[in-house]
Amino acid sequence: MISFCLALAALVVGFFTYGKFVERIFGVEPDRKTPAIANPDGVDFVPLSGWKIFMIQFLNIAGLGPIFGAIMGAKFGASSFLWIVFGTIFAGAVHDFMAGMISLRHNGESLPETIGRYLGITAKQFMRFFTVVLMILVGVVFVAGPADLLAMLTPENLDSTFWILIIFAYYILATMFPIDKIIGRIYPVFAVALIFMAIGILFMLFISFPDIPEITDGLSNKSVDPENNPIFPMLFISIACGAISGFHATQSPLMARCMTNERQGRYIFYGAMVTEGIVALIWAAAATYFFTPEGQAFFNVTEPEKINGNPAVIVNIISKGWLGLVGGALAILGVVAAPITSGDTAFRSARLIVADFLHMEQRSISKRLLICIPLFLVAILILIYNLSDPAGFEKIWRYFAWSNQTLAVFTLWAITIYLSRKGKPYGITLIPALFMMAVVITYILFDRSGIALPYTTSIIISVIAAAISAIYFFIYRYKEKHSK
Repeated sequence: MISFCLALAALVVGFFTYGKFVERIFGVEPDRKTPAIANPDGVDFVPLSGWKIFMIQFLNIAGLGPIFGAIMGAKFGASSFLWIVFGTIFAGAVHDFMAGMISLRHNGESLPETIGRYLGITAKQFMRFFTVVLMILVGVVFVAGPADLLAMLTPENLDSTFWILIIFAYYILATMFPIDKIIGRIYPVFAVALIFMAIGILFMLFISFPDIPEITDGLSNKSVDPENNPIFPMLFISIACGAISGFHATQSPLMARCMTNERQGRYIFYGAMVTEGIVALIWAAAATYFFTPEGQAFFNVTEPEKINGNPAVIVNIISKGWLGLVGGALAILGVVAAPITSGDTAFRSARLIVADFLHMEQRSISKRLLICIPLFLVAILILIYNLSDPAGFEKIWRYFAWSNQTLAVFTLWAITIYLSRKGKPYGITLIPALFMMAVVITYILFDRSGIALPYTTSIIISVIAAAISAIYFFIYRYKEKHSK
């Protein structure tokens, strides 16, 4: 628990120190008019209070990743603590803040437009398609997890399929209505449930003070099949939303369109990511204890093989075991709220990305329907396929996880170019960009669902690719600097 306490303190200190440093690098201009003030439209460009925007942003980005991802990442032991802390402070929060503030400076433009602005038209066209596909995948995978949890809390006839249909119906409404009519009103309630869950589990961690692995014990891999699940890159794919996630940069423009002052940026973007990192850290610690023999005994787990690492089941056992039946149910509702509120804004982001591409105004309901109907039809087809395939959602989750981190790489590169052109310290995003590039390339080359090359070969290729990218960047920067 000493490592956990130090990691928790590091996240809080990181917000007040490195967060301010990154804010100074960007250069906040409090007197500049924000898109919500300059171009309100009553649908997406709607001025909201700072605390409400923070709550919405936090829920937007805090999907299943910081909870389910942290549970799956707990098999890597104390190394998960290090990744959550360093990933959040130096990569994820910087990624979210810069992406959100750049969008704010360009009238709340969607992520593909930002990427195209700094990486070129080819990258923009590719990322338009890539991002919309990712948003649909997010909407689909963020239906399954909460549906399973809700099914555990309700009578047997209200099974996962029933809850999938209910959640998806909500997605349609939340995507279509103005942001202040549904999202702006119910998200603060969901946020309270999610915060209650985090505080409840954190409180029980301090009360129980379980004997969990410390960083000083070494960064051993506790997974069932360590040869096929090495810490690098599997840890960095498993724990995405709790450290760095490309999905976050698709959500930041939604809030950039509602902000009323640039000073809100550090709290809304950097702060929400740090808060999510804290949630991920709490669940990583709880799951680490759960997987120990002492934890199995405490939670009365007699047949762990039947759990088979299912995050939904583990959340249910931990929540009820530590917080009781009522407290556990409230905690589970907090866990349920996170992915549902990420799924609806994922579809909303997809609508806005398509609208930006087609230059289609979104004031009228008919124009929103014109975009939304095809998006929902595709999502429904994927849902039908996965309902008929027991392993379907697991496959989709793997594709989502890799796509998510790949998008983060593109976003980090776009931010690096932005900082370079502005004459600002670009190393704060260049280093994370190169690291995450090595992660996603190694993963797709090595993983059995990818190309399945030998591990050493995958590492060598990824390092070479990152090195070539770094060289190309410095050549590009030199040419751009001397062409002026």
